[in-house]
Amino acid sequence: MLLDWLTTPLSGAAEHAIAPWASWHARCMVVGWGVLLPVGALVARYFKVTGRQRWPDQLDNKAWWHAHRALQWSGIAVMSVGALIAWLLGVRATPLAAVHGWAGWALVAMGWLQVIAGLARGSKGGPTDARLRGDHYDMTPYRQAFERLHKGLGWLTVLLAAGVIAGGLVLADAPRWMPLVLAAWWLALGWAAWRWQAQGRCIDTYQAIWGPDRAHPGNRIRPIGWGVRRPLD
Repeated sequence: MLLDWLTTPLSGAAEHAIAPWASWHARCMVVGWGVLLPVGALVARYFKVTGRQRWPDQLDNKAWWHAHRALQWSGIAVMSVGALIAWLLGVRATPLAAVHGWAGWALVAMGWLQVIAGLARGSKGGPTDARLRGDHYDMTPYRQAFERLHKGLGWLTVLLAAGVIAGGLVLADAPRWMPLVLAAWWLALGWAAWRWQAQGRCIDTYQAIWGPDRAHPGNRIRPIGWGVRRPLD
């Protein structure tokens, strides 16, 4: 029966047995790295200007920023709980477990580096700020370096996390339905990203906040990141 096949472990073993700590570790990592963090990244990339917003008459829609921050902070928090569980209770009985452990700790470090970079992104500035001058409004070299690091490292970490989660499923000898559900979820995220990209929804953060006027200094340099649009250039 199909149900029997789906509930059978990947190895074909008669039953799926996993320690409670490993089960909770896996849940935390899947929720953090597999759901919250990639969704937060997609929100930041494709929802800086929303469908009902009369852009460029209506600027600086902060809904994406609040959603991105809440999702990323939640994802990092859940991920950190999962890492703490593994650190306190985990064992590396096999070479695969050791590789998975080292890869997981590398992801934890990359995730927290993103948090630190976000907190150190520099000042905002601009006409809506008390001070016109700011790292973001002026697109200083510091701000440009931050955007390249934050965007590049963020997407790289999400992609690597998918591989580490897949390795964890093999290590735990998970039931077959689990990788199938996760693969379907990641395919859905990929399809949504492709569709939103084709619709031109990846709009430059700078223009989403301050508009396309060339008087704004950041509009005189190229947008940072692959596929980022400036609709009115």
